[in-house]
Amino acid sequence: MNIYDIKVQNMQGETQTLETYRNKVLLIVNTATECGFTPHYADLQEMYEKYAERGLVVLDFPCDQFGHQAPGTEAEIAKFCTSRFGVTFPQFAKVEVNGEKACELFKFLKQEQGFKGFDTTTDAGAFMDKMLSRADADYAKKSDIKWNFTKFLVNRDGKVIDRFEPTEDMADVEAKVTQVL
Repeated sequence: MNIYDIKVQNMQGETQTLETYRNKVLLIVNTATECGFTPHYADLQEMYEKYAERGLVVLDFPCDQFGHQAPGTEAEIAKFCTSRFGVTFPQFAKVEVNGEKACELFKFLKQEQGFKGFDTTTDAGAFMDKMLSRADADYAKKSDIKWNFTKFLVNRDGKVIDRFEPTEDMADVEAKVTQVL
């Protein structure tokens, strides 16, 4: 499968492929507007502004699967993101990232880059590990998306080369992005 052939829906509900982003470096993110990680929007926007001319595109896919933290319509989500964080990167229709109704894009991303674990030496990583372990002792063995703001890095050739959990320091994400650019 080629990432550029995958069909997604934009915020207006129109189907498109990711062909538009061929030869770009992509940072694909499942997001939520009412999550503790929502401030990542500011970091993502800053990174997008800083590196767009070098070929970086952030692709935002709202997802309401984790604690019902992405309520509202696509229009409401877009308004929140633009007014609160000045988001200008492409935003898409809400998706499911896990389970039977998971969209094709996130099935592909998870297949290419499985879960690598949380850094449990950080407060956020230890918290996520503890929370997810209570719900499923084997959670770490599964490639499922664990929470909002999981990020996938795709190089200019369309290869998914890295996955960052929401607890990953955004400076580390940016460092990897700049290496790929």
